[in-house]
Amino acid sequence: MDLALLRTFVTVHRAGSFTRAAALLGLSQPAVTSQIRTLERQLGRPLFLRQARGVTPTTIGDELAHKTAPHLDALVEIAETGLTDDSSLRTLHLAGPPEFTAERALPALTELTGEDGRAFALRASYAHAEETLEGLAAGHHDLAIATARPRGPLLTATPLCDEVHVLVAAPYWAERAGVEKLRDTDAPALQHVPVVEVHESLPFVARYWASVFDARPSAPATVVVPDLRAVLTCAAAGAGLAVLPRYLCAEALERGEVVALHDPPVPPLRTYFLVVRTGTLAMPHIARAHEWLLRAAADWN
Repeated sequence: MDLALLRTFVTVHRAGSFTRAAALLGLSQPAVTSQIRTLERQLGRPLFLRQARGVTPTTIGDELAHKTAPHLDALVEIAETGLTDDSSLRTLHLAGPPEFTAERALPALTELTGEDGRAFALRASYAHAEETLEGLAAGHHDLAIATARPRGPLLTATPLCDEVHVLVAAPYWAERAGVEKLRDTDAPALQHVPVVEVHESLPFVARYWASVFDARPSAPATVVVPDLRAVLTCAAAGAGLAVLPRYLCAEALERGEVVALHDPPVPPLRTYFLVVRTGTLAMPHIARAHEWLLRAAADWN
């Protein structure tokens, strides 16, 4: 069986589209379609169901991808690193949410980039869960940190750590709201306090309100900035309340720049997952980074 056909097949399977696969491979869409048809003729079975938007793998297609993708990834790794140049570093491509990757993952992984005979080069990119998992499946990343568990056999996820969320604001807003610490029934006391968030949909605040107060927040976002570190800065400056990961605002809480408005018996949590393409943990540099992050995460919870 032609390895080029299998490479095209795996790319289509991961991309979910002939068009996206063609862009990833640097081929025309008709060329990709022709290669898939050739492979289907050789196997005597359809590998994809054509739909209006993209393609869906058949059972045979899923089974073939599960069997072949890890081996193709290993061959690509060999081709990229070479067989004789021991002086060249392998490169680990990491993707994840900007704040967690910057504050947690990268400080841990940079310890593995030294000259100890097993070092690797590190390249990081920031993205949110859906984009991260799509990039991992398409082969753009080796290792991903995501807040959603992927579906299907091509990606393997391991729980990394839980993130505790805290409702905070500058001391001024706690005094103005007239509360030192909210009870679960005190959400209305904050209805006039402006909100600082990462998106207009208030993903962090809305999740907190639903989990703790069994309600929806009534105040709209006053400041929207797509980085939780900037959300913390704005909240500390008095822009309004915010819901933040405890690890991100712990020092600001200790310094009194922000105060916790609520201390629920069961705080809202968000789970992070460490995700790889199935089979790629056979590659030493990916396996080492994966293991290192899991060890580091034991001290994060």
